[in-house]
Amino acid sequence: MHTAFIHIRLLDAIDIILVAILLYQLYMLIRGTVAYSITMGIGIIYIFWWAVRALKMELLSSILGSFLGVGVIALIIVFQQEIRRFLIFLGSRYMDGNRISIEKILNLRFETKSQVKIRSILKAVMQFSQEKTGALIVIRKKSNLDMYAETGDVLNAETSSRLFSSIFNKTSPLHDGAVIVENDKVKAARVILPVTDQQDLPPEYGLRHRAGLGISEVTDSLVVIVSEETGQISLSENGILQMNISPKVLRQKLEEDFG
Repeated sequence: MHTAFIHIRLLDAIDIILVAILLYQLYMLIRGTVAYSITMGIGIIYIFWWAVRALKMELLSSILGSFLGVGVIALIIVFQQEIRRFLIFLGSRYMDGNRISIEKILNLRFETKSQVKIRSILKAVMQFSQEKTGALIVIRKKSNLDMYAETGDVLNAETSSRLFSSIFNKTSPLHDGAVIVENDKVKAARVILPVTDQQDLPPEYGLRHRAGLGISEVTDSLVVIVSEETGQISLSENGILQMNISPKVLRQKLEEDFG
C-alpha cells in the first residue's frame, strides 16, 4: 500500500502567503482601535459557534448562526461611513503616485524607530498655556493614524517647538484642526478628528476637547489639549479626559509613554 501524502501545489503556497499578508495588513490597520475590539468579539462568537456545532447543540447553534448572519449586515449599516473611509484609505495607502507600491503592500520599513521629542512638545504646550493659544496634539502609539492624517496637510517635518508655534499661530492657515505626531515627526496638521458621541459632558468641554476625547476613544493615542479660553492643559487617553493638569504631570506622562 502506498501512503497518501498531502500534495501542496505552488498556487496553494501563494494562496496561503496572500491570506497571511491580508490578515497582517488588516491587523496593522485596526490595532489599538475600536474596530479591533469589535473584530475580536466577532471572532470569539464565530469560534464558539463552531464549537457548539461540533457538539451538535442544534438550538444554540441555530441562534448563533442567525446572529452571525444578521450581524454582518448590521455592522455594514452601522459602520457604513467608517467602511467608506477605510476603502478610500486603502486606495491611497498602497499607491505611490499612479502605481501600486509593493513596498507599501508588504509594509517594508527598514528605518529604526525614533523616539518622540518630549522636550519640544513640553516647551510648546507650556508656551501655549501661558499665552492661551488653543492647541490639539495627537501623539501616536500603536494605532495607525494615516486615515486621519489624510484629512489634513501631510508634513512629515522634524518636531520642534518652533514648528508647533507656527502651526497653532492664529494667523496660520494650519492652526484650525489637530496635529499628529508620529515618532520624531510632525506627520500632519489641520487634521479633522472624530468628535465623541458622549452626551453627558460638562458644558466647558468645547469642540477641541470633544475632538480630543473622540480620537482617544477609537485609537490608543495620547492627546494633549490646550484651552484657548483658560490656557488649561488637558490629557485624553482611552476615552478618558483629564482636565487642568500641571506641566509636571504632563512631563511624567510623556516620559512614561514615550521616554
